[in-house]
Formats: sequence, structure tokens, C-alpha cells
Amino acid sequence: MTGSPTRRQVLTATAGGVAASMVGVATPGAASAAVTYTAPNPRVWIHLNNGWRFIRQDVTGAQATGFDDSGWTSVNTPHTWNAVDGADGGNNYYRGVGWYRRHYTVPSELAGKRLYLQFAGVNQVADVWVNGTYLGQHRGGYSRFRFDTTAALVPGQDNVIAVKVTNARDTNIAPVGADYTFQGGIYRNVSLWAVDDLHVRMTDYAGPGIYLRQSNVTAASATVTVTTKLWNDSGTTRSVVVRTVIADKSGTVVAEAGSAAQTVPAATGAEIRQTVRIDNPRLWNGLADPYLHDASVEIHDVTGGGDRIADVVTERLGLRSLAVDADTGFHLNGSHLHLHGVNLHQDRAVKGWAISDADHTQDLDLIREIGANAVRMAHYQHDQKDYNLADERGLLLWAEIPLVDIVTDSAAFTTSTQNQLRELIRQNYNHPSIAFWGIGNELLDYNGAATNKLLASLAGIIEAEDPDRLSTYAVRGEDPDNAQAGLHTRTTGFNKYYGWYYGSKDGDLGAWADNLHATSPSRRIAMSEYGVGASTTQHALNPPKPAPGGSWHPEEYQSLFHEAAWKQLASRPYIWGTFVWAMFDFASDGRNEGDRPGINDKGLVTRDRQTRKDAFYWYKANWADTPTLHITSRRWTQRTDATTELKVYSNAGQVTATLNGTSLGTRSSTDHIFRWPSITLRPGQNTVTVTATINGSTYTDSVNWTLS
Repeated sequence: MTGSPTRRQVLTATAGGVAASMVGVATPGAASAAVTYTAPNPRVWIHLNNGWRFIRQDVTGAQATGFDDSGWTSVNTPHTWNAVDGADGGNNYYRGVGWYRRHYTVPSELAGKRLYLQFAGVNQVADVWVNGTYLGQHRGGYSRFRFDTTAALVPGQDNVIAVKVTNARDTNIAPVGADYTFQGGIYRNVSLWAVDDLHVRMTDYAGPGIYLRQSNVTAASATVTVTTKLWNDSGTTRSVVVRTVIADKSGTVVAEAGSAAQTVPAATGAEIRQTVRIDNPRLWNGLADPYLHDASVEIHDVTGGGDRIADVVTERLGLRSLAVDADTGFHLNGSHLHLHGVNLHQDRAVKGWAISDADHTQDLDLIREIGANAVRMAHYQHDQKDYNLADERGLLLWAEIPLVDIVTDSAAFTTSTQNQLRELIRQNYNHPSIAFWGIGNELLDYNGAATNKLLASLAGIIEAEDPDRLSTYAVRGEDPDNAQAGLHTRTTGFNKYYGWYYGSKDGDLGAWADNLHATSPSRRIAMSEYGVGASTTQHALNPPKPAPGGSWHPEEYQSLFHEAAWKQLASRPYIWGTFVWAMFDFASDGRNEGDRPGINDKGLVTRDRQTRKDAFYWYKANWADTPTLHITSRRWTQRTDATTELKVYSNAGQVTATLNGTSLGTRSSTDHIFRWPSITLRPGQNTVTVTATINGSTYTDSVNWTLS
């Protein structure tokens, strides 16, 4: 624990009403007994998800308090109006206006507080009214936003909240186009915050208002600079002290700092920086040890000689260092860590984008089950629940903005896209899981002046906002490797579909990577997408490459593809990260392929999360420490050919098989694939059983195949 801080005060004239800046530097003091800390919590947070009324059309006057919405549909948020029509094919899902209204009585004890209405995600444009008063508009479908509604909400009385939402195509908001359904609605949580007039700022791009910058992180020590943005909404000048406390998981204080008192005039703010050092820190070390501290910032109102804690914000802190080398790949805390994982979309059957916290948890649990240590959060900012779960589970993340396919050459589009990037960074700055900020994906005009001017500005924003993380961009597989669009960021991902849209699955991927690394040895490259479609109802023995846009996507080809692809990727350490496209099947209403229109079927798990495809177990056998024993082609239950192959994925050293109780022998493998290339089924039902000993325990898997 640090001792009494030494401080220096810097008063500066600043723009935007910020009155002063303070820098506090904490220095180590003499050893003392451990002190535990429990953060006060003067804030009030209330979910407003229940009791909404909804209509899927534009309605004149629906913002008015006395408007009659009794004929509208009762819904709860999260809610989307495209859960069904956005996933049935035809690319004709509803893209237009929908209205939401609800009544809410603010608790009377919140009188005198500052009240903020928060939306975690509304697609794509939201206009918000409270009691007929227009609060404002938010443009962009994936980031959190807040409105100060103190003047409009009346505590102790009934209030009416009205929200007009549209997901109509807007060429001035990214994404203009992409290979997924743009589902409309208030599809994430809605809540109300009540804070003191003197508070950590709520409207800094809806970020937390405190920002934890790490530096010089080693096993011996770590430095954390805490920037606090506070705001005085009271009618008088206040005298303020800021205290920062960092505690470990047990609540033991490991560092603290306090600022000198400073005056903050009414209706202005202050930005305060404090630097602390943590000795012998326990690091956040990915899957091996995702250790989290808590960093709490207390705002003390010491006006007139008193001491009142006006506000407290607590953010998680995971201490770690990040680096990427062009030859040896990704490094976490100074040690090499090959990042291997999946791409994730926020979509599932029946619900579409309107998924619950439990759904988010299930998704991240499945990603952990497969043994992934990294996730690309495609192609937009995800719900905070995903980032929190990644922090807790030790997953490394590539977070990105929804700049996909198309750039509009307009000032409005540029401003909106830059705003979405600032929202992404500010709102997620403190998540230790995030290692990369992505500025775009597969922009079609890859050498265009407007495209590259925008990308250069986005890369510059990352350098200004967060120079400690790595910027990246995903290049379309058909584009030249040296396309200008892929040269603005510190690292580059490539979306390569050898063996599906072009080329061969056997060797082309590795040959491409070796050539790029040889010709551009300083480039730090990743495989941001690779994958093929697969239907769990279509099967064939060792099928050739199907037509990507055709109706025949046998599950077995996906397995063969990923066997070949992973072997090529795993043997090349200069590829710092690999991300399967995709973890789950997802809605893309313009598609008509495989066994279902409206679905991109490249997932390793079905859209309803009920079926892990065979390729899921291929990666689990390679990536996970948990015992894996899986007979492939298990869903191919009705057979017409007596002679077939038995193939098993496992992380065992040996696997033994029987067919109808008769031994097929034992196989050994060094690549997690165990084959009995020619077994003969008898007419009627056949039972195949495999057993293996893994970590001293015996495991069994069994399937029934019927020969007709």
C-alpha cells in the first residue's frame, strides 16, 4: 500500500467549460498492516426494461404525454422487430420506424438527484422524449448513450418516456451495408441513473468517466494513471477532493491517492489525474489467471470545511502488458501467447438481437468450452456484458466499429463514424480483455481517397485516445495484400476463404501467409476470418468443395476444411491471431444457401445454440484442456452405404473403438484425429462406441447409425 501522496496542482484554462486539471502522484511509503476497503455506492441504478408499448410504424404525435397507446403491443426490452423476418431470406425484412412508450413513476426519494436515461443499444437512430420534452437524438446502432433528463422527469409522479426508432438505410451512418441483418429496435437494456449534482461525468461519450491507463507493468510493479472527469451541476462553486483506491480481489488496498482540494465552479467540470504504483502486482494473465482488481474513485465535496462523498465510480482493473511482434506474434505480460479463437455476432434464433444477460453468458461459456483464448467482436460494439465476461474469463478481444463494406464520402458519415469509434473506446477503455481496436472490415473501395482519408483519421483517433492498445483492420480476401486500406493500423487482419470462395483448402492458406511474411516481414498479420458453411442435416463421406451459394453444405466438408486450415495456421507463429468465421450461425436475410434461407451457416454452433457441429470438437480437441472424445458424422444416422469411415476427434493419446460390440482396435494419433478408414455396417441399427483414457479417467462416446 502506498503512503501519503505527494501532489502538484496544475490549473489550466481549457475548452468546454473544464475549469481545472489536477495531477496527483502517489509514492510508496513505509510498510503497514493491510487495510481492506469497501467502496461506498451513492448512485442509484434502476432497470426500465418492463412495461413498454410498441408499434411497428411511424405515428404522428406519439411523443405526447396524453397519446393513447392502448392499441399497441405490450413488450419488454431488449426487443427487436426483426427476430423473425430478418432471418427467413429474401432480404425483405422491415426497415423503417417503430415507436416505444412506457409510463414510469420515479421514486420520490430521488428528488434533487441528477437523472440520466441510459440506452445500452438502439438500432439505428433513436429520438427520445420524456413527458413531451425532446431530449435528443442518437445516431449509431451499437453503442451506449445517455440523456440528462433531470429537468423532464418528475420524481413521485407518473412520467411518459417515448422513443422513436428507425433502422431504415441511412448512407450517413455506418454500416451502410454488411453481410448480416440490421435488426431494428431497443434491443439492449434501458435504465435510469440517479447521481449527485457533483458527480463523475455521465456524458463523456457515455463512458465511465474514469479512465485507468497502465504503464510499466511487470511482475515487480505496475503504474496506473487514473484520469477522473467530474462535473458540478449544482448552482454554486464546490470545493472538491478526489480519492482513488485500488483494491485486490479480497478487498485489500494495494494503492491509493488523494488530490488536493480544488474549486469547481457551477456548471463546469474538472479533469483530475492521479498516478499510483502497485508493487508486486498479481497480473491479469488471460485464461491462466484472469485476475481483476477494483479501482474506485471517490468524489468528496469539502465545501465549507465538510467532507461528503458525493459520488463513487468503481471500475475493474486487470494489470497486463500487450505487444505484437512481426515474427513471434502476440505477447501477454512479456510471454508469447498464440491467440486462437472465433468471431462473434450478437444474434440467436427466435430472439434475434434481443438477447438477455443469460444468453450472453451462454455464448461466452461455449467459447470457453471450445478452448478459445481470443474473440473478434464482429462487426460492431457489443453489449457490456460480453466485455465483462471476457474480463472474468481471460479472453483477449478484438473490438471494432461497424465500418463495413461501404464508405460514404460525406462530412456527416465521417463525423458519425469517428463518433462511433470514440464511443467504443471511451465506453470500453478499462476492460483488460480488449487488446485491439478495429477501424473497419472489408471496405470495397480499398484504394479510394475517401476510404483511406477516413481510415487514417480513425487510426489517428486510436493513437490519441488509447496509444497503449493496438489498432487493426480486416482486409477482404479478394483484395491485394498491400491494399492501402490495410496499411493505416499497427496490425492487420486478413479475411481469407481458401477452400470456399476460391482456391484449395489444402495448402493455399499456408502458402499465402508465407509469401506475405517473406515479402512484408515487418507487417504484423492475423487471420481475422476463415471458414465454410455447414448444415447439420446434410452429410457425405469426404465430400468435395460445395458451391458456397448452393443448397448443399455437408457438415463433413466443414470438418475437413478446418482440419486443413488449423494445421496450416498453428504451424506459423508469426500469425499473431486466428479467428474462425464464425462461432454461431447468424441471420443474414439476403443469403439463400445451405438448408435454410436467411442464415449464414458458417458457425461452429447452430443459431439456436443446441448443436455443436463436428468442427467445434476439432477445435476443442486442439485448444481445450478439458477431456474431449467425439465421434464425427454422428448426425448422419440413416446410411445407405455399408462401408464407411469412423473418425474421432480427441485430445487423448489413444482411442479404442467397437462396432456392435466387436473390437475395431486401438488407434494412436499426434494430430487429434483418429481414423478407422473402412468399417462395415450391418443392415439395421449399428452402435459405434469409442473409449479413451484422458488424465487418468476413462471417457466414452457412442452413436447409432442405421443402414437401410
